[in-house]
Amino acid sequence: MSWLRRPKWWWVLLTVAGALLFVRLGIWQLHRADYKDGLLRLYAAAASAPLQDFDSVSAEPPANAYPRVRVQGHYLVDRAYLLDNPKHDGRGGIEVYVPFRPQGHDRLLLVDLGFLPGNGTDQQPQVPPLPTGLLTLQGLYQPPPGHGFEMGGDALGRQAHWPKTTIYLDMKQVAGDLGRTLYPRILTLDADPAAIYVREHTLDFGSMPPARHRAYAFQWFTFALAAVVIFLVLHRKKRRPKSKSPKP
Repeated sequence: MSWLRRPKWWWVLLTVAGALLFVRLGIWQLHRADYKDGLLRLYAAAASAPLQDFDSVSAEPPANAYPRVRVQGHYLVDRAYLLDNPKHDGRGGIEVYVPFRPQGHDRLLLVDLGFLPGNGTDQQPQVPPLPTGLLTLQGLYQPPPGHGFEMGGDALGRQAHWPKTTIYLDMKQVAGDLGRTLYPRILTLDADPAAIYVREHTLDFGSMPPARHRAYAFQWFTFALAAVVIFLVLHRKKRRPKSKSPKP
């Protein structure tokens, strides 16, 4: 290209590296948007899915679906775990999880009873007594809530009294604390108007819904284009002024 000056090698390297980095970040944001869209579709499909027997999907649940299941068994009424960091409509509170033993099985199923809103103080809301005897539960058989890297080790093992409180739910830690094997997913109970728990089968992505990921992707792609444009502008040859012919 005759209109460009020959750039130094480090200019080319910086421009290519920067543009590739911005493009990679944009593609990653698009992948995150697609992933969250897929989760929303799974939840939407689960809302109208027919009930299945728990034994048919318990050990090997479908990877591309959250089946609605029905299961009979008993709560371990003296065991409960309180997840102390969820938010519903900006309200503080706790999400309550209780182990449940399906009838005829030794393996335990962790049940999400729902969300108990706080009372505006630093004290946690009181968990009501659990029903005893044989129960029939139904809800979504879904993966446990995800969590990032957490420091501090296993907080459950250091607590001597129940219910136990945690700021993240680690299935391996819960299984070790109970001394029992857990099913790979949890049962999130269907909404019940008579229950004091808030049960919302929706995903709260907070400040990062799929649309925002796509907006960030557009921003990164724009940065990549800007890096190339800046490179071209800085290395454009300057036009020499035309010399005036002498007057006769």
